[in-house]
Amino acid sequence: MKLIPTREAVGHVLCHDMTMIIKDKYKDARFRKGHIVTPEDIPVLLKMGKENLYVWEMEPGMVHEDDAAGQLLALCGGENMLPSPVKEGKIELRAACDGLFQVDSQHLLAVNSQDEVMIATRKGNTAVKKGDKLAGMRVIPLVIAQKTLDKAIHAAEGKPLLTLKPFVKKTAAIVATGSEVKKGLIQDTFTPVVKEKLAAFGIQTISVQYAGDGVDNVAQAIAQARQTGAELILCTGGMSVDPDDNTPGGIRKSGARIVTYGAPVLPGAMFLLGYFGDGTPVCGLPGCVMYAGATIFDLVLPRLAAGVELTRADFAAYGEGGLCLSCPECHWPDCPFGK
Repeated sequence: MKLIPTREAVGHVLCHDMTMIIKDKYKDARFRKGHIVTPEDIPVLLKMGKENLYVWEMEPGMVHEDDAAGQLLALCGGENMLPSPVKEGKIELRAACDGLFQVDSQHLLAVNSQDEVMIATRKGNTAVKKGDKLAGMRVIPLVIAQKTLDKAIHAAEGKPLLTLKPFVKKTAAIVATGSEVKKGLIQDTFTPVVKEKLAAFGIQTISVQYAGDGVDNVAQAIAQARQTGAELILCTGGMSVDPDDNTPGGIRKSGARIVTYGAPVLPGAMFLLGYFGDGTPVCGLPGCVMYAGATIFDLVLPRLAAGVELTRADFAAYGEGGLCLSCPECHWPDCPFGK
């Protein structure tokens, strides 16, 4: 930092905010820290009483915070994400479409472990809408050594830290289990809930099969649902350990490869996910999906809607944050559940 005459400051970087006050009209930073002085700025600065300025000396190998933020932006990836103009050394990313926001947590941690840089994001594997804020990034000092930035770039290992996958699944079929439902002894209150959750992701329910009880009946209803061409199959109810709850057995008999039966999430521990050979997902939804404000299904559905294939490890990771706090008034998704 050095002190120079204002008239000689063109091209130099200001070290601090410079406030302009006009009585009853204006009081704010007229020039922000990090601003590069232009010829047009000189008369304004002189009118502000600034005959001399503290400026940075830009040495070879040093990068201004605005340019450094651009280098961090390049690490994040860009498809379906819109960057803001750089302001005071900071760039923000927003969603360009509805979709599933994902974070490469390992490499983000590696980047943020480097000195003098930061990238903050919202929680990964969550649904976002067009215009939602996704991330913000900047360097800590006003100017930063390129070699310091290079360490952050190296830590990312050439992989995009962030991705936004549009929702691609458009159709679903529901298999409602239980003889009491098929016989009309009780009203089917499960199917409308599932339809509403699907519609929120642009997924149309094109078929509802009533399977009744029994492994064979469930498997047959799933086969009929597959014939509709639905991109997602959801079986409601019959997921507990009761002897008449045959949905897991029916899903297995239908030929699906089971990823998990059970998840470290409450509510929703009895959830099942499998895939058929063509990649079509099939889920077994426990009864809590019908009445609870948020369950394992709400955590998984955005990933299914975006066409992401889940693994057993994905479900194991839900354990931390997988406990719903059963608040008197549900505020999902604005709550800690699943985060």
